[in-house]
Amino acid sequence: MNPPALRLLIAVVFGLSLLAAFSSSAHANDNSGLEKLARDFLQPAVDQALAEQAGTPLRAEVQMGSLDNRLRLAPCNAIEPFLPPNGRLWGRSRVGLRCVDGPTRWAVYLPVTVQAFGPAWVLKAPVQSGETLTQEHAERAEVDWAAHPSMVLALPERWVGQQAAYALTPGQVIRENMVRAPQAFEAGTPVKVSAGGKGFAITVVGQALNAGLVGQNARVRLPSGKVVSGVVRADQVVEVPL
Repeated sequence: MNPPALRLLIAVVFGLSLLAAFSSSAHANDNSGLEKLARDFLQPAVDQALAEQAGTPLRAEVQMGSLDNRLRLAPCNAIEPFLPPNGRLWGRSRVGLRCVDGPTRWAVYLPVTVQAFGPAWVLKAPVQSGETLTQEHAERAEVDWAAHPSMVLALPERWVGQQAAYALTPGQVIRENMVRAPQAFEAGTPVKVSAGGKGFAITVVGQALNAGLVGQNARVRLPSGKVVSGVVRADQVVEVPL
């Protein structure tokens, strides 16, 4: 599960735990009442979770499924809505209703689709695999973040200057799995290793032991034979913490 979806799930589960004490004596065979109970339980939790998405205004739309009209349930004095184990409220999922006070305990499940609409960037031209993305490649649009498990990259600084991980087509929403950091050097390339502190800086030339992607870690063998690891920067520089 991608990070925003995971954060949404955590927030929703927290919200649901606050609502878990709520129960209803809706008639067990009143399907419309059961569906309303599930919606009343679900909508506030989703709204709360989306409101907690810092810096990303998302608008939720919840589509509830329905129970089979032929379903006959035993009478129940208290019905409790719940989120099934490993359930998620992002895209297609389900909400459970269970009898917690009655002669016969039962549980039923309603399908639910949670859409989370928010700002995004949509490609307006083809992009070849390995091509560097620029802001001219895309335009702003509102999309359903939950339509795909990969995280939407709503901020241009998250994808401008990155490379296409594979061939992209117009109309695609720019998501995390579609881009990769540009490669600064290949394995075996001489690179500068930089380390510094307050009032001093040290730079030596070493040999890269693996391909270096900007912003990610790379291992370098120094002239002494020692192997160090640091963060790849532009211009074939690897910054090593002291």
